[in-house]
Amino acid sequence: MSGPLTGVRVLEIASAAPAPFACMMLADLGADVVTVDRPAKPGRTPRRPNDPLVRSRRSVVADLKNPPGVATVRRLAANADVLVEGFRPGVMERLGLGPDDLAVVNPGLIFARMTGYGQEGPLSARAGHDINYIAVAGALEPIGRAGERPLPPLNLIGDFGGGGMLLAVGILAALHERSTSGRGQVVDAAMVDGAALLTSFVHGVRADGHWSDERGTNLLDGGAPFYDTYLTADGRYMAVGALERRFYQQLLTGLDLDDDPGLPGQMDRDGWPELRSRFAAAFATRTRREWTEIFADLDACVSPVLAPGEAPDGEHAVARTGFIDVGGVRQPAPAPRFSRTPAATPSAPRLPGEDTEQVLADWDAGGLAGGILTENEVAAP
Repeated sequence: MSGPLTGVRVLEIASAAPAPFACMMLADLGADVVTVDRPAKPGRTPRRPNDPLVRSRRSVVADLKNPPGVATVRRLAANADVLVEGFRPGVMERLGLGPDDLAVVNPGLIFARMTGYGQEGPLSARAGHDINYIAVAGALEPIGRAGERPLPPLNLIGDFGGGGMLLAVGILAALHERSTSGRGQVVDAAMVDGAALLTSFVHGVRADGHWSDERGTNLLDGGAPFYDTYLTADGRYMAVGALERRFYQQLLTGLDLDDDPGLPGQMDRDGWPELRSRFAAAFATRTRREWTEIFADLDACVSPVLAPGEAPDGEHAVARTGFIDVGGVRQPAPAPRFSRTPAATPSAPRLPGEDTEQVLADWDAGGLAGGILTENEVAAP
């Protein structure tokens, strides 16, 4: 392993999406992340996953519904720096693996909790998904076209930006604080909080009177014709972000509209419908490739809209090795990048329980009582 987090041990209780994303980031940056997976159901052979979110860590199997599995987690937690869990509030406590339980064996443990609504509040025990969390956070309502329904932005805002990324930041902050206090603490990362945090800019411009709650009418929500996407002759799209005047002038040059005296002014909101129509008509005359070549030498903030399958082959991505092959799956490379302690190439996902005995041996260096549990004991039904 290499990276700025080399030497940090993270115990991850297997869950979905946001917590694995945070653990992927920590593992990418050098942390020794061990995932506690559930035992396979009888008669079902585990399949090696392709999911990039579970790359670069080892796997043990423990049945948390039975004492041997709980004992395994306690022993691993005793020598971990961080434990990450994504259950609803109270589940870990009922298993005997809550923060107070594990502080007895490891007072320096960072106990990182990933939930939708947080550890308290009227919604804390409710089920939900990304769309629900960002809805109550005020992050969903502004996204979409004027006069249309709010449009779910995949699960990028709740699960990943406001969830996993927030969790990773919280863990790093708690580790830093522990370096002076020597004490662990609970990190309560809630997707509803993170999604709201991502809207901080909107609340600022709204307070200054520069944001309308009417969806699709603002500078950055598709309301402005110079910050939008446009269909090209081959059915693809170009993204336009020509906010500043100098970029806007370059946009007009690329579209061959800079000498048109009848064109409405950039900030003439009454003229925006006509501007949009003119831009749309211009972009429809050439293919995405042609427009990419036209704007290659113009500083107009105009880019081709690439599909996920196209992005790895983009010129800039190739130059930066922005995407890599891990276990036969093309996926984003670790980020950010470090000058002295670069991240290693991620390793492929492991089979559930593939590393149980080795991890128990590696992490059992603290003189804990008792022998290493066998694989049969760990996975006992």
